[in-house]
Amino acid sequence: MSVDLKPAAKPAVPGKGGRRKLTYPWVLLIIAVGLVAVSALRALTGTGDLTSTGQFGAALSAAVPIGLAGLGGLWSERAGVVNIGLEGMMMLGSFAAGWIGWQHGPWAAALAGVIGGALGGLIHAVATVTFGVDHIVSGVAINILALGATQYLATLWFGAEGSAAAAAGGNDKQSPPMPDMPTFTIPGLSDWLNSIEGHHWFLVSDTAGILGAVVTGVSWLTVLTVVLFIGSFYLLWRSPFGLRLRSCGEAPVSAETLGVNVYRYKYAAVLVSGALAGLGGAFLSIGVHFYQDGQTGGRGYIGLATMIFGNWRPGGVAMGAGLFGFMDAMQLRSGGPTVHALLLGLAALLAVLALLRLRSAKRTQAVVAATVAALLVIWYFLVDTVPLELVEASPYIATLLVLALFSQRLRPPKANGKPYRRGQGA
Repeated sequence: MSVDLKPAAKPAVPGKGGRRKLTYPWVLLIIAVGLVAVSALRALTGTGDLTSTGQFGAALSAAVPIGLAGLGGLWSERAGVVNIGLEGMMMLGSFAAGWIGWQHGPWAAALAGVIGGALGGLIHAVATVTFGVDHIVSGVAINILALGATQYLATLWFGAEGSAAAAAGGNDKQSPPMPDMPTFTIPGLSDWLNSIEGHHWFLVSDTAGILGAVVTGVSWLTVLTVVLFIGSFYLLWRSPFGLRLRSCGEAPVSAETLGVNVYRYKYAAVLVSGALAGLGGAFLSIGVHFYQDGQTGGRGYIGLATMIFGNWRPGGVAMGAGLFGFMDAMQLRSGGPTVHALLLGLAALLAVLALLRLRSAKRTQAVVAATVAALLVIWYFLVDTVPLELVEASPYIATLLVLALFSQRLRPPKANGKPYRRGQGA
Protein backbone atom coordinates (compact mmCIF):
# COMPACT_ATOMS: atom_id res chain seq x y z
CA MET A 1 0.00 0.00 0.00
CA SER A 2 1.55 3.27 -1.15
CA VAL A 3 1.39 6.50 0.77
CA ASP A 4 1.09 9.84 -1.05
CA LEU A 5 3.76 12.36 -0.33
CA LYS A 6 2.31 15.73 0.61
CA PRO A 7 4.24 18.99 0.78
CA ALA A 8 4.99 20.00 4.32
CA ALA A 9 4.00 23.50 5.29
CA LYS A 10 6.97 25.68 6.13
CA PRO A 11 6.36 28.19 8.89
CA ALA A 12 7.32 31.73 8.06
CA VAL A 13 10.06 32.91 10.37
CA PRO A 14 10.74 36.59 9.83
CA GLY A 15 14.19 37.91 10.37
CA LYS A 16 15.94 34.55 10.16
CA GLY A 17 18.09 35.44 7.18
CA GLY A 18 16.02 33.62 4.57
CA ARG A 19 15.97 34.84 1.00
CA ARG A 20 13.22 37.17 -0.10
CA LYS A 21 10.68 35.44 -2.28
CA LEU A 22 10.66 36.64 -5.89
CA THR A 23 7.02 37.70 -6.18
CA TYR A 24 5.26 38.90 -9.33
CA PRO A 25 5.65 42.62 -8.47
CA TRP A 26 9.38 42.10 -8.09
CA VAL A 27 9.52 40.24 -11.41
CA LEU A 28 7.67 43.09 -13.13
CA LEU A 29 10.00 45.62 -11.53
CA ILE A 30 13.06 43.70 -12.74
CA ILE A 31 11.62 43.57 -16.27
CA ALA A 32 10.89 47.31 -16.21
CA VAL A 33 14.39 48.16 -15.00
CA GLY A 34 15.85 45.88 -17.69
CA LEU A 35 13.82 47.60 -20.42
CA VAL A 36 14.96 51.03 -19.29
CA ALA A 37 18.59 49.88 -19.13
CA VAL A 38 18.51 48.35 -22.63
CA SER A 39 16.77 51.43 -24.03
CA ALA A 40 19.37 53.69 -22.46
CA LEU A 41 22.17 51.52 -23.88
CA ARG A 42 20.60 51.64 -27.35
CA ALA A 43 20.20 55.42 -27.20
CA LEU A 44 23.69 55.99 -25.80
CA THR A 45 25.53 53.78 -28.27
CA GLY A 46 23.29 54.37 -31.30
CA THR A 47 23.03 50.62 -31.97
CA GLY A 48 19.46 50.40 -33.28
CA ASP A 49 19.52 46.65 -33.82
CA LEU A 50 19.96 46.08 -30.09
CA THR A 51 16.18 46.23 -29.51
CA SER A 52 14.83 45.60 -33.01
CA THR A 53 12.08 43.13 -33.85
CA GLY A 54 14.51 41.22 -36.04
CA GLN A 55 17.07 40.89 -33.26
CA PHE A 56 14.58 39.66 -30.67
CA GLY A 57 12.81 37.42 -33.20
CA ALA A 58 16.12 35.76 -33.96
CA ALA A 59 16.89 35.58 -30.23
CA LEU A 60 13.55 33.86 -29.60
CA SER A 61 14.29 31.26 -32.27
CA ALA A 62 17.81 30.72 -30.93
CA ALA A 63 16.52 30.38 -27.36
CA VAL A 64 14.03 27.58 -28.14
CA PRO A 65 16.48 24.66 -28.67
CA ILE A 66 18.66 25.84 -25.77
CA GLY A 67 15.62 26.15 -23.52
CA LEU A 68 14.27 22.73 -24.47
CA ALA A 69 17.65 21.14 -23.70
CA GLY A 70 17.79 22.97 -20.37
CA LEU A 71 14.23 21.93 -19.51
CA GLY A 72 15.13 18.35 -20.38
CA GLY A 73 18.11 18.50 -18.05
CA LEU A 74 15.87 19.90 -15.31
CA TRP A 75 13.46 16.95 -15.57
CA SER A 76 16.28 14.44 -15.33
CA GLU A 77 18.23 16.07 -12.53
CA ARG A 78 15.15 16.79 -10.43
CA ALA A 79 14.77 13.00 -10.32
CA GLY A 80 18.43 12.60 -9.32
CA VAL A 81 19.95 11.59 -12.69
CA VAL A 82 22.68 13.84 -14.07
CA ASN A 83 22.24 14.17 -17.83
CA ILE A 84 25.20 15.58 -19.73
CA GLY A 85 24.10 13.49 -22.71
CA LEU A 86 21.71 16.28 -23.77
CA GLU A 87 23.94 17.16 -26.71
CA GLY A 88 23.81 13.59 -28.03
CA MET A 89 20.04 13.43 -27.54
CA MET A 90 19.70 16.67 -29.51
CA MET A 91 21.79 15.11 -32.28
CA LEU A 92 19.48 12.10 -32.41
CA GLY A 93 16.46 14.40 -32.50
CA SER A 94 17.81 16.58 -35.30
CA PHE A 95 18.80 13.54 -37.36
CA ALA A 96 15.42 11.83 -36.90
CA ALA A 97 13.66 15.06 -37.83
CA GLY A 98 15.71 15.40 -41.00
CA TRP A 99 15.10 11.78 -41.94
CA ILE A 100 11.32 11.93 -41.51
CA GLY A 101 10.81 15.58 -42.40
CA TRP A 102 11.72 15.47 -46.08
CA GLN A 103 9.31 12.58 -46.57
CA HIS A 104 6.35 13.55 -44.34
CA GLY A 105 6.65 17.22 -43.48
CA PRO A 106 7.70 19.34 -40.47
CA TRP A 107 5.09 18.17 -37.96
CA ALA A 108 6.10 14.55 -38.50
CA ALA A 109 9.71 15.72 -38.19
CA ALA A 110 8.98 17.23 -34.77
CA LEU A 111 7.42 13.97 -33.58
CA ALA A 112 10.37 12.00 -34.95
CA GLY A 113 12.75 14.29 -33.09
CA VAL A 114 10.90 13.62 -29.84
CA ILE A 115 11.15 9.87 -30.41
CA GLY A 116 14.84 10.06 -31.36
CA GLY A 117 15.72 12.05 -28.25
CA ALA A 118 13.63 9.76 -26.04
CA LEU A 119 15.59 6.80 -27.40
CA GLY A 120 18.78 8.44 -26.18
CA GLY A 121 17.09 9.09 -22.82
CA LEU A 122 16.07 5.44 -22.58
CA ILE A 123 19.67 4.31 -23.12
CA HIS A 124 20.84 6.72 -20.43
CA ALA A 125 18.14 5.51 -18.01
CA VAL A 126 18.98 1.85 -18.54
CA ALA A 127 22.67 2.52 -17.99
CA THR A 128 22.35 4.74 -14.91
CA VAL A 129 19.17 3.58 -13.18
CA THR A 130 19.15 -0.15 -13.91
CA PHE A 131 22.86 -0.93 -14.15
CA GLY A 132 24.23 1.83 -11.93
CA VAL A 133 26.72 3.20 -14.47
CA ASP A 134 28.29 6.51 -13.45
CA HIS A 135 26.04 9.28 -14.78
CA ILE A 136 28.87 11.32 -16.28
CA VAL A 137 30.38 8.31 -18.05
CA SER A 138 27.00 7.35 -19.48
CA GLY A 139 26.31 10.90 -20.69
CA VAL A 140 29.68 11.21 -22.39
CA ALA A 141 29.19 7.82 -24.02
CA ILE A 142 25.80 8.88 -25.38
CA ASN A 143 27.29 12.05 -26.87
CA ILE A 144 30.03 10.07 -28.60
CA LEU A 145 27.69 7.30 -29.79
CA ALA A 146 25.12 9.78 -31.09
CA LEU A 147 27.75 11.64 -33.08
CA GLY A 148 29.09 8.45 -34.67
CA ALA A 149 25.63 6.97 -35.30
CA THR A 150 24.22 10.07 -36.98
CA GLN A 151 27.26 10.49 -39.21
CA TYR A 152 27.18 6.84 -40.23
CA LEU A 153 23.43 6.78 -40.87
CA ALA A 154 23.58 10.05 -42.81
CA THR A 155 26.10 8.48 -45.17
CA LEU A 156 24.00 5.34 -45.43
CA TRP A 157 20.54 6.91 -45.82
CA PHE A 158 21.08 10.37 -47.32
CA GLY A 159 24.22 10.01 -49.39
CA ALA A 160 23.82 6.51 -50.89
CA GLU A 161 24.30 6.70 -54.66
CA GLY A 162 21.05 6.22 -56.53
CA SER A 163 18.85 6.51 -53.43
CA ALA A 164 15.67 8.58 -53.30
CA ALA A 165 17.21 10.82 -50.66
CA ALA A 166 20.25 11.57 -52.82
CA ALA A 167 17.98 12.30 -55.78
CA ALA A 168 16.00 14.74 -53.59
CA GLY A 169 19.13 16.71 -52.68
CA GLY A 170 20.61 14.77 -49.76
CA ASN A 171 24.26 13.85 -49.28
CA ASP A 172 26.42 12.27 -46.60
CA LYS A 173 26.40 15.51 -44.58
CA GLN A 174 22.76 16.57 -44.77
CA SER A 175 19.25 15.37 -45.48
CA PRO A 176 17.02 16.47 -48.37
CA PRO A 177 15.07 19.67 -47.66
CA MET A 178 11.68 19.54 -45.94
CA PRO A 179 8.68 21.92 -46.28
CA ASP A 180 8.30 25.02 -44.11
CA MET A 181 6.87 24.88 -40.61
CA PRO A 182 3.79 27.17 -40.41
CA THR A 183 4.19 30.45 -38.53
CA PHE A 184 1.68 32.96 -37.26
CA THR A 185 1.60 36.75 -37.34
CA ILE A 186 -1.01 39.13 -35.92
CA PRO A 187 -1.24 41.50 -38.92
CA GLY A 188 -2.71 44.66 -37.39
CA LEU A 189 -0.76 44.52 -34.15
CA SER A 190 2.48 43.53 -35.89
CA ASP A 191 2.30 46.45 -38.35
CA TRP A 192 1.41 48.92 -35.58
CA LEU A 193 4.34 47.83 -33.42
CA ASN A 194 6.71 47.98 -36.39
CA SER A 195 5.62 51.54 -37.14
CA ILE A 196 6.23 52.59 -33.52
CA GLU A 197 9.64 50.91 -33.58
CA GLY A 198 10.58 52.97 -36.63
CA HIS A 199 10.25 56.25 -34.70
CA HIS A 200 13.15 55.31 -32.37
CA TRP A 201 11.47 56.84 -29.31
CA PHE A 202 13.20 56.13 -26.03
CA LEU A 203 11.72 53.09 -24.27
CA VAL A 204 8.47 53.19 -26.29
CA SER A 205 10.07 52.12 -29.58
CA ASP A 206 12.34 49.67 -27.81
CA THR A 207 9.36 48.04 -26.10
CA ALA A 208 7.50 47.92 -29.42
CA GLY A 209 10.47 46.22 -31.08
CA ILE A 210 10.65 43.56 -28.39
CA LEU A 211 6.88 42.95 -28.39
CA GLY A 212 6.86 42.83 -32.19
CA ALA A 213 9.11 39.77 -32.05
CA VAL A 214 6.38 37.72 -30.32
CA VAL A 215 3.63 38.61 -32.82
CA THR A 216 5.56 38.45 -36.09
CA GLY A 217 6.49 35.23 -37.88
CA VAL A 218 6.56 33.05 -34.77
CA SER A 219 6.91 29.31 -35.26
CA TRP A 220 4.24 27.09 -33.75
CA LEU A 221 7.04 25.06 -32.18
CA THR A 222 7.99 28.18 -30.24
CA VAL A 223 4.43 28.37 -28.92
CA LEU A 224 4.64 24.67 -28.02
CA THR A 225 7.88 25.35 -26.12
CA VAL A 226 6.18 28.02 -24.01
CA VAL A 227 3.37 25.58 -23.22
CA LEU A 228 5.92 22.92 -22.24
CA PHE A 229 7.65 25.30 -19.81
CA ILE A 230 4.38 26.30 -18.16
CA GLY A 231 3.18 22.70 -18.09
CA SER A 232 6.47 21.49 -16.58
CA PHE A 233 6.21 24.03 -13.77
CA TYR A 234 2.67 23.04 -12.85
CA LEU A 235 3.35 19.33 -13.22
CA LEU A 236 6.56 19.29 -11.20
CA TRP A 237 5.64 21.83 -8.51
CA ARG A 238 1.86 21.71 -8.30
CA SER A 239 0.98 18.02 -8.59
CA PRO A 240 1.49 14.85 -6.52
CA PHE A 241 3.36 13.32 -9.47
CA GLY A 242 5.86 16.18 -9.45
CA LEU A 243 6.33 15.99 -5.70
CA ARG A 244 7.14 12.28 -5.90
CA LEU A 245 9.49 12.81 -8.82
CA ARG A 246 11.36 15.59 -7.05
CA SER A 247 11.56 13.48 -3.90
CA CYS A 248 13.56 10.95 -5.94
CA GLY A 249 16.20 13.62 -6.51
CA GLU A 250 16.21 14.85 -2.93
CA ALA A 251 15.84 11.73 -0.75
CA PRO A 252 15.16 8.57 -2.77
CA VAL A 253 15.51 6.24 0.24
CA SER A 254 12.90 8.21 2.18
CA ALA A 255 10.65 8.29 -0.90
CA GLU A 256 10.93 4.52 -1.22
CA THR A 257 9.89 3.99 2.39
CA LEU A 258 6.73 6.01 1.62
CA GLY A 259 5.79 3.73 -1.28
CA VAL A 260 7.26 5.66 -4.22
CA ASN A 261 8.62 3.47 -7.03
CA VAL A 262 11.87 5.42 -7.42
CA TYR A 263 13.04 3.49 -10.48
CA ARG A 264 9.79 4.21 -12.31
CA TYR A 265 9.99 7.93 -11.66
CA LYS A 266 13.64 8.12 -12.64
CA TYR A 267 12.88 6.33 -15.90
CA ALA A 268 9.96 8.65 -16.62
CA ALA A 269 12.07 11.75 -15.91
CA VAL A 270 15.01 10.70 -18.10
CA LEU A 271 12.69 9.69 -20.96
CA VAL A 272 10.99 13.09 -20.83
CA SER A 273 14.44 14.70 -20.63
CA GLY A 274 15.55 12.97 -23.82
CA ALA A 275 12.27 13.75 -25.59
CA LEU A 276 12.58 17.48 -24.80
CA ALA A 277 16.20 17.58 -25.94
CA GLY A 278 15.22 15.69 -29.11
CA LEU A 279 12.49 18.26 -29.80
CA GLY A 280 15.14 20.95 -29.45
CA GLY A 281 17.27 19.17 -32.05
CA ALA A 282 14.23 18.79 -34.31
CA PHE A 283 13.61 22.55 -34.02
CA LEU A 284 17.08 23.16 -35.45
CA SER A 285 16.46 20.88 -38.44
CA ILE A 286 12.98 22.25 -39.10
CA GLY A 287 14.23 25.85 -38.87
CA VAL A 288 16.73 25.43 -41.70
CA HIS A 289 14.62 22.78 -43.51
CA PHE A 290 17.13 19.93 -43.26
CA TYR A 291 19.39 17.97 -40.95
CA GLN A 292 23.06 18.90 -41.19
CA ASP A 293 26.15 17.36 -39.64
CA GLY A 294 27.24 19.34 -36.58
CA GLN A 295 23.90 21.13 -36.42
CA THR A 296 23.54 21.20 -32.63
CA GLY A 297 26.76 23.19 -32.23
CA GLY A 298 27.11 22.59 -28.49
CA ARG A 299 23.60 23.83 -27.65
CA GLY A 300 23.04 20.80 -25.46
CA TYR A 301 25.92 21.89 -23.25
CA ILE A 302 24.65 25.48 -23.18
CA GLY A 303 21.24 24.09 -22.25
CA LEU A 304 22.90 22.31 -19.34
CA ALA A 305 24.39 25.65 -18.31
CA THR A 306 20.95 27.33 -18.44
CA MET A 307 19.62 24.64 -16.12
CA ILE A 308 22.39 25.36 -13.61
CA PHE A 309 22.01 29.14 -14.01
CA GLY A 310 18.25 28.76 -13.54
CA ASN A 311 18.81 26.88 -10.25
CA TRP A 312 16.90 23.83 -11.52
CA ARG A 313 13.68 25.85 -11.95
CA PRO A 314 11.69 26.30 -15.22
CA GLY A 315 11.54 30.09 -14.91
CA GLY A 316 15.29 30.33 -14.39
CA VAL A 317 15.92 28.01 -17.33
CA ALA A 318 13.71 30.22 -19.53
CA MET A 319 15.62 33.35 -18.47
CA GLY A 320 18.96 31.69 -19.12
CA ALA A 321 17.83 30.42 -22.52
CA GLY A 322 16.67 33.92 -23.42
CA LEU A 323 20.04 35.38 -22.47
CA PHE A 324 22.09 32.83 -24.39
CA GLY A 325 19.64 32.95 -27.32
CA PHE A 326 20.08 36.71 -27.48
CA MET A 327 23.86 36.37 -27.56
CA ASP A 328 23.67 33.64 -30.21
CA ALA A 329 21.34 35.70 -32.41
CA MET A 330 23.43 38.81 -31.94
CA GLN A 331 26.62 37.23 -33.21
CA LEU A 332 24.76 35.86 -36.24
CA ARG A 333 22.84 39.05 -37.14
CA SER A 334 24.75 42.20 -36.33
CA GLY A 335 28.09 40.96 -35.01
CA GLY A 336 30.79 43.37 -33.93
CA PRO A 337 28.86 46.67 -33.47
CA THR A 338 26.22 45.18 -31.18
CA VAL A 339 28.76 43.20 -29.13
CA HIS A 340 30.76 46.43 -28.91
CA ALA A 341 27.72 48.21 -27.46
CA LEU A 342 27.23 45.42 -24.93
CA LEU A 343 30.71 46.08 -23.53
CA LEU A 344 29.31 49.27 -22.04
CA GLY A 345 26.24 47.44 -20.71
CA LEU A 346 28.41 44.74 -19.12
CA ALA A 347 30.59 47.42 -17.53
CA ALA A 348 27.51 49.01 -15.97
CA LEU A 349 26.33 45.65 -14.60
CA LEU A 350 29.74 44.97 -13.09
CA ALA A 351 29.77 48.43 -11.52
CA VAL A 352 26.43 47.70 -9.85
CA LEU A 353 27.75 44.32 -8.74
CA ALA A 354 30.82 46.02 -7.25
CA LEU A 355 28.59 48.34 -5.20
CA LEU A 356 26.50 45.42 -3.96
CA ARG A 357 29.61 43.44 -2.98
CA LEU A 358 31.06 46.49 -1.23
CA ARG A 359 27.80 46.90 0.71
CA SER A 360 28.07 43.24 1.76
CA ALA A 361 31.64 43.85 2.97
CA LYS A 362 33.08 41.60 0.24
CA ARG A 363 35.82 44.04 -0.68
CA THR A 364 37.95 41.71 -2.80
CA GLN A 365 35.06 40.81 -5.10
CA ALA A 366 34.04 44.47 -5.26
CA VAL A 367 37.54 45.54 -6.34
CA VAL A 368 37.72 42.82 -9.00
CA ALA A 369 34.29 43.74 -10.43
CA ALA A 370 35.12 47.47 -10.45
CA THR A 371 38.48 46.85 -12.13
CA VAL A 372 36.95 44.73 -14.89
CA ALA A 373 34.21 47.34 -15.39
CA ALA A 374 36.82 50.06 -15.81
CA LEU A 375 38.78 47.96 -18.32
CA LEU A 376 35.61 47.34 -20.34
CA VAL A 377 34.86 51.06 -20.49
CA ILE A 378 38.40 51.77 -21.67
CA TRP A 379 38.10 49.01 -24.28
CA TYR A 380 34.76 50.43 -25.47
CA PHE A 381 36.20 53.89 -26.12
CA LEU A 382 39.45 52.67 -27.69
CA VAL A 383 37.84 50.53 -30.44
CA ASP A 384 34.84 50.87 -32.77
CA THR A 385 34.03 47.21 -33.10
CA VAL A 386 34.89 43.79 -31.67
CA PRO A 387 37.00 41.16 -33.50
CA LEU A 388 35.02 38.51 -35.35
CA GLU A 389 36.60 35.70 -33.33
CA LEU A 390 35.36 37.24 -30.08
CA VAL A 391 31.92 37.83 -31.57
CA GLU A 392 31.61 34.16 -32.53
CA ALA A 393 32.68 33.11 -29.03
CA SER A 394 30.33 35.55 -27.26
CA PRO A 395 27.61 32.95 -26.42
CA TYR A 396 30.17 30.71 -24.73
CA ILE A 397 31.83 33.63 -22.91
CA ALA A 398 28.39 34.67 -21.65
CA THR A 399 27.84 31.10 -20.40
CA LEU A 400 31.07 31.15 -18.38
CA LEU A 401 30.42 34.62 -16.96
CA VAL A 402 26.89 33.80 -15.84
CA LEU A 403 27.94 30.55 -14.16
CA ALA A 404 30.85 32.30 -12.45
CA LEU A 405 28.64 35.11 -11.10
CA PHE A 406 25.74 32.96 -9.92
CA SER A 407 27.43 29.73 -8.83
CA GLN A 408 27.38 30.64 -5.12
CA ARG A 409 23.57 30.95 -5.03
CA LEU A 410 22.77 27.56 -6.53
CA ARG A 411 21.30 24.52 -4.80
CA PRO A 412 21.08 21.34 -6.85
CA PRO A 413 18.89 18.41 -5.75
CA LYS A 414 20.62 16.72 -2.80
CA ALA A 415 20.74 13.22 -4.31
CA ASN A 416 21.56 14.38 -7.84
CA GLY A 417 24.07 12.00 -9.41
CA LYS A 418 24.34 9.79 -6.35
CA PRO A 419 23.98 6.01 -6.82
CA TYR A 420 20.74 4.47 -5.66
CA ARG A 421 19.73 0.81 -5.47
CA ARG A 422 16.26 -0.41 -4.59
CA GLY A 423 15.95 -1.50 -0.95
CA GLN A 424 19.17 0.13 0.24
CA GLY A 425 17.31 1.90 3.05
CA ALA A 426 15.98 -1.36 4.53
